Amino acid sequence: MFTGIVEETGIVRELREEGAGKVLVVEAKLVMDELAIGDSISVAGVCQTVTRLEKNRFEFFAMGETLRATTLGQINAGATVNLERALTPSSRLGGHFVSGHVDGKATIHSISPEGEWSTFRLVMESDLVEQLVPKGSISVDGISLTVGPEVMPDGCEIYIIPHTLEHTTLGKAKPGDRVNIETDLLGKYVMRYLEEGENSRKDSNLMGLLMSHGFTGKN
Repeated sequence: MFTGIVEETGIVRELREEGAGKVLVVEAKLVMDELAIGDSISVAGVCQTVTRLEKNRFEFFAMGETLRATTLGQINAGATVNLERALTPSSRLGGHFVSGHVDGKATIHSISPEGEWSTFRLVMESDLVEQLVPKGSISVDGISLTVGPEVMPDGCEIYIIPHTLEHTTLGKAKPGDRVNIETDLLGKYVMRYLEEGENSRKDSNLMGLLMSHGFTGKN
């Protein structure tokens, strides 16, 4: 589990084909502190497992499905990626709960500087749009962000402040770039709950989870 607060950006130094997947070697600094083999780490919003450590590098194996479903499949050596170590019980939750299980990809349609921030227009498939909530949470390449006040049929807008542009990969992003999208975790539970129907939801484990968050389905 992660928070979507990027700790630093790293550089992909090497990619190696291995079976149906790839081994990626990432150079980093801050996240190397206390990182251990077997730890989970968010790379461009994708939860991966550290398989090898060197002085200032770590490796992980990306399966074929991961390469297909996320932007890791199109990444090249020299690329910059957002990094975040897994959440600990004592961590501050400055963003929102991010699992690192990417729901799909979006395309940056346009970037419009507006005063001290920039508006990014994201275009995505309809199944992802259905999971968006105006002013709700969204993870873009592992960055915890807020959906704009309006969800459009083909996507949404997000507003990026200078700090985020400076400290994440979005600062170098351009129209046409693809980004990993993870929609709000609680929102997906709510959708599943509503799809279950009144009879099945009584016995569903989802009921207890939603009740703990104050959701009853009643007005």
